[in-house]
Amino acid sequence: MNLFLTIALVQLVALITPGPDFFFVSQLAASRSRREAIAGVIGIAMGVAVWAALALLGLQLLLHKLVWLERGIAIAGGAYLCWMGVKMLRASWKANPDAAVPVVDVRDSSPGRALLRGLATNLANPKAAIFFASIFSAFLGEGVNPAARWGLWALVTGETMLWFGVVAAVFALPAMRRGYVRAARWIDGGAGVIFTLFGLHLILGRRAV
Repeated sequence: MNLFLTIALVQLVALITPGPDFFFVSQLAASRSRREAIAGVIGIAMGVAVWAALALLGLQLLLHKLVWLERGIAIAGGAYLCWMGVKMLRASWKANPDAAVPVVDVRDSSPGRALLRGLATNLANPKAAIFFASIFSAFLGEGVNPAARWGLWALVTGETMLWFGVVAAVFALPAMRRGYVRAARWIDGGAGVIFTLFGLHLILGRRAV
């Protein structure tokens, strides 16, 4: 039980720290429908499930042996985040500063697309795999049985979905939506800059760790 509580606390600290996932969910919830926001959260949780599973299966050891694979994953992920950032920056220029009520652009918008975007946003950051590999190697010894290991996998996946579900619920509130509309240009622009910087960091960094 102490092991599960420790991992849960470490994961919570990581989740609270703002990153691409947070900015993706908050912007999606404030500018789109609740269904799309929840779909995006599910996509992010699926990404976490993939990275956590790969970490349990020894991905970190593989990446240390195959440096080219690590760099390839980092560059591909960075390129996607940069692409997302540019799209947000373009949206910021198109935002209507005089809008008084939330206006949802439904073009190219659906829960399915939101789920795929959430999944891609999370998978675009290979540091998640390194994070899970680090905490698992630090707290999981040889005496931890497979059932407990995969129980921890379920824990971090569920905790991710719960946290971002709360984030989506908060930013989907009418007051948050009205605030988003009034400051859409600055919010989209700020999120675009953050996504682009994350992407460039992955592309230009020597290693993904």
